[in-house]
Amino acid sequence: MYMPAEKRVAAAVGLVIAVIVVSMIVLVYQKSQKEQPIASVRYSCDAGKTIDASFYKGATAEVPAPKPGQPPTPTGYAQISLSDGRAMTLPQTISADGARYANDDESFVFWSKGNGALVLERNQEKSFIGCVQVAADPGSLPAVYSSGAEGFSIRLPSLSTSTPHGDANDYSIDEHYAYQELGPGRDIGGVKFTIPETLAAGTNLSADSYLSVEAIPLRPGQACSARRFLDAGALPLHTASVTDAGVEYSMASSTGAGAGNRYEEIVYAFPGTNPCMAVRYFIHYGVFENYPAGAVRPFDEHALLAQFDTIRRTLIVKQ
Repeated sequence: MYMPAEKRVAAAVGLVIAVIVVSMIVLVYQKSQKEQPIASVRYSCDAGKTIDASFYKGATAEVPAPKPGQPPTPTGYAQISLSDGRAMTLPQTISADGARYANDDESFVFWSKGNGALVLERNQEKSFIGCVQVAADPGSLPAVYSSGAEGFSIRLPSLSTSTPHGDANDYSIDEHYAYQELGPGRDIGGVKFTIPETLAAGTNLSADSYLSVEAIPLRPGQACSARRFLDAGALPLHTASVTDAGVEYSMASSTGAGAGNRYEEIVYAFPGTNPCMAVRYFIHYGVFENYPAGAVRPFDEHALLAQFDTIRRTLIVKQ
């Protein structure tokens, strides 16, 4: 079929434009795919400092063969933002442990190891220390508590910076807490988060109820188990291995009573950790029938346990 010259030119031009447009779309797509981070993490450090880090795989490229005994040269990089306002892109460097990123003269080094991180400036670790990864907010836990010394971070609905008493709507912190119910010489150290006063007000729930993060050092060969955190001889003890939100726990629970009071304890320990790390729920309440009619209402134990569970799931252990 005959086509006039001007139409053939127009068709050719249209085809060229279409090819260019498709090529540009492909390039933009490839670039956007390449620039997607493989992980984005927030770290909470001592003194209220934070590090936001996005990790990238880097371009696929041929690299020189490493010398015998030397790992291959990495091609990844990290983009980090510090709470002091600094932001930088750091290429990944060779590391025998964790992932290491540094600027050209290595005056600034960012090192990610497991769930922790550190910053070395001019070969000194002093500006950002005790950094622990922070879980994403599930939607109801905007406050973050982290401890480099204890090696964990956790989220809460609200958090008082006062110890041990703060705003009535806040969980309060006790960093000198020790669980002492196992007897003399068997104290378990940790950090306690006591429920807000408003959570117990007007109910038979006691305001000394709490959630705590505790640790027990283990000797070689010892296993991390929830049984270590409760007195099996004095109270009925129920144990189980459970998996919640993809995390395996050793769980134990016990109940106690005395003088019109009831006590419930649930411990979730993390097998494989040393020190053996665990979260304890301590729920103290009065027997409802012992109160004058209309004096209090029964506390919502289901709601309290659901809140404790949500908090526990945000715990990140540094090791």
